[in-house]
Order: sequence, then C-alpha cells, then structure tokens
Amino acid sequence: MIICPVCEHQQAQGDECDNCGKKLQVPKVAAAAAVPTLPELEQTHHVGGRVAVEAPFLPELDHTRQQAGPDLPAQQVPEMETTRMAPIDKVSVEAVPDMDTGRAADDGVRTAAPSGAVICRYCRNVQAEGMVCDRCGMRLSRVRPTAAAAPGKGGVATEDLTWLPCQKCRTPTRPNKICTVCGTRVVAAEA
Repeated sequence: MIICPVCEHQQAQGDECDNCGKKLQVPKVAAAAAVPTLPELEQTHHVGGRVAVEAPFLPELDHTRQQAGPDLPAQQVPEMETTRMAPIDKVSVEAVPDMDTGRAADDGVRTAAPSGAVICRYCRNVQAEGMVCDRCGMRLSRVRPTAAAAPGKGGVATEDLTWLPCQKCRTPTRPNKICTVCGTRVVAAEA
C-alpha cells in the first residue's frame, strides 16, 4: 500500500496521488541505449554544428544587409534652436466677460422630494408604498426617511435607521435584520 506524504491518502498503485496529485515516486531514468547508425542514411560531417561552412554569394540575388551611409559631417539648421526656449515674462490673466460658467444664479427655490405613489420605471406599475416594485422586483425611486424626519412611534423607529456590526462577521447591518454576508440576524443590544 502506498501512502501519500502530503495528504496521507492510501492507494494500491500509481506514480501520483489520486487525491492531491503529488508525485509519489521519482521515475527511473532509463540508461542511454546505444543507437546504431543506419548505413543508408547520410552522415553529418559537422560535429556539433560549429564548423564553418563555405557559402558563396549568389550573383543574381541582392544583399539583404544595408550598406552604411557615407560619412557626412553633422550640419546644424541655423533657424532652429535645439537647447531651450527663451524665458517668458509673466503673462497677465484676464477673465472672459462673455463666458458662461454653466450655473444659474441661485433663486432659493428647492424641488420638493417626491411623495405619494411612485411609478416603476421598468414595468410602469403604480405603487403607493415600499422601496421595491411589487410586480417586477426592481428598486423604486423613492426617498427614504432620514433619522431627523423619522417619526418616533407611528412610523419607522429611529433605532432601525442606525447600523450595527454583525456579531459574527462584523459587516454593518441594520438592527433586527439579517446580515447580507453571513445570514446571521443582528440583534440590537438592550440598554
């Protein structure tokens, strides 16, 4: 019986562990056998391939190596400055008087937050309450009440708007809700 040294899996035979794939035995290298040469094959006359081979140029072919150009002295273009530009004095920056900045003057009027029934932008279902569409399940564009605007008794409690770390994985979750990561119900600590 062969026992794998990594995972301790037992198996009857084989060079690799069936469980983890570890090589169990080093394959034995076969001794180099003498290979006889075949008399009908041409023998290679260049031992190791390092002997110089005489290869004359063919006169009808162009040489592929480019010829070096003539040795010409370097010439400078007189009208081109190659080192740096001349220093520039301080430039005066002026505002453009006709430029539109893209913002209108603030008139103090604010758009009221939507309230009442909301139309789902996907299935056009009209729904009076809830954050998720009852027909298609997509999130509705409804404003959630903030902690300052939340009623104390009749509506959403202020303790439901705070986030607590999950007792198991420490993910921020609302109290008395199920954690989205581990599925544990987060219980608010009683004072």
